[in-house]
Amino acid sequence: MSNIGFDNEMYLKQQSEHIMQRIGQFGGKLYLEFGGKLFDDYHASRVLPGFKPDSKIRMLKELKDQTEIVIAIKAGDIEKNKVRGDIGITYDMDVLRLIDAFTNNGLFVGSVVLTQFSEQPSVIAYEKKLKALGLKVFRHYIIPGYPSNIPTIVSDEGFGKNDYIETTRPLVVVTAPGPGSGKMATCLSQLYHEQKRGVKAGYAKFETFPIWNIPLNHPVNLAYEAATADLNDVNMIDPFHLEAYGKTVVNYNRDVEVFPVLRAMFEKISGESPYKSPTDMGVNMAGNCIVDDEVTKKAANQEIIRRYYSAMCDKRKGVAGDAPIQKIELLMEKAGISVSDRPVVAAANVRAMETGGPAAAMEMADGTIITGKTTALLGASSALIFNALKHLAGIEKNVKLISPQIIEPIMELKTTRLGDHNPLLHIDEILIALAIEAITNPAAKEAYAQLDKLKGLEVHSSVMLSQVDVGVFKKLGVNLTCEPKYESNKLYHT
Repeated sequence: MSNIGFDNEMYLKQQSEHIMQRIGQFGGKLYLEFGGKLFDDYHASRVLPGFKPDSKIRMLKELKDQTEIVIAIKAGDIEKNKVRGDIGITYDMDVLRLIDAFTNNGLFVGSVVLTQFSEQPSVIAYEKKLKALGLKVFRHYIIPGYPSNIPTIVSDEGFGKNDYIETTRPLVVVTAPGPGSGKMATCLSQLYHEQKRGVKAGYAKFETFPIWNIPLNHPVNLAYEAATADLNDVNMIDPFHLEAYGKTVVNYNRDVEVFPVLRAMFEKISGESPYKSPTDMGVNMAGNCIVDDEVTKKAANQEIIRRYYSAMCDKRKGVAGDAPIQKIELLMEKAGISVSDRPVVAAANVRAMETGGPAAAMEMADGTIITGKTTALLGASSALIFNALKHLAGIEKNVKLISPQIIEPIMELKTTRLGDHNPLLHIDEILIALAIEAITNPAAKEAYAQLDKLKGLEVHSSVMLSQVDVGVFKKLGVNLTCEPKYESNKLYHT
């Protein structure tokens, strides 16, 4: 069976064409709310094998001459120093990162809009910083009664008080560092101002998940629910679409709940709503590009199990409660899967019981399970990486890729010079040592050459790993899960 379930080139072509059609539908100006991750969409690449993590940005690059970017950031998130959990930087710094990333890809960032602005001193200071960097900055204010008080919202006292964001291109992509930043309100405010200026413009929404034209309980859609278990998003049949067209399609609760309000806003702004359902607003073509449904189902089921372990570990760390776990358990039951469907789980835990210490397991592309245990020189994850590289390179198990005479001085440096309490090397440290050893050691050179083949493989650890090791697995493209327990009983863990 092919391991590709999604045709990425078909997706880029169909997505670009559909967006251009939508621009034409509204007379040449479209505000496109962009949900999810524009860069590095690894969730999509995991559940839709063949989807490239940079697909969305590649699609925009094909439309770059028609596109400008507006980045929305909520004033309250600046004030609270809100942090992106996936990359560990604050939202205000992520705006700068996003601008650099867009610019480096040849895309034009027109402006930044500060949403729900209310004269917060820290936000004013941030605004001055952005302007000093040569960026255009606009203010959008808190509107009393939003989103239900439509007469006030769609008036000079509502959207009318917001700054009009000056744009010059037909496709205006409104994006943000994270959810709840005010992207939709920014788009609607712009429609109000464009209408007052006699400019015909429209709104559409680009969300990859849930995929509207695959079944409600398809594992890909269930995996989206698992990924947003902390938000308690629920996939559902779009009742407005069913009523209008007699067709069953999938949307999610927040869009369905807010649609009557949006429809009323459209009617207030332009006299009629261009959409009969929340699904109508979307421009997502991903469902048309699934070319092997069984491959995507298998991949999505694995993602649900990974999300379950992630939720379990979050609870153990004290950063989340039982609700996300219970939600994902129900999704697993709905999908007819359990942790036993992830072979590396049992392999790692059995190895840990046999050795009396932490262990890890990796499933290779051919289905072979490789394990690693903690030794006097290597932690379980480092040992696993070495064993996997040996397997891929056809190197005998007893061959040492790095001499103990190299590892031991590094361990001594960590503990006696750098004050580290754990002498065992992290994965990044062991890989640096392997790269050096590869200069003179043919076996190390051959093993090092296999690193790219680890991408997409599944790993499970019998204990929660350090953030360093988690980060390296992520950079290698390895799909990691961990048992929700620490290696030791101490209270502070790095």
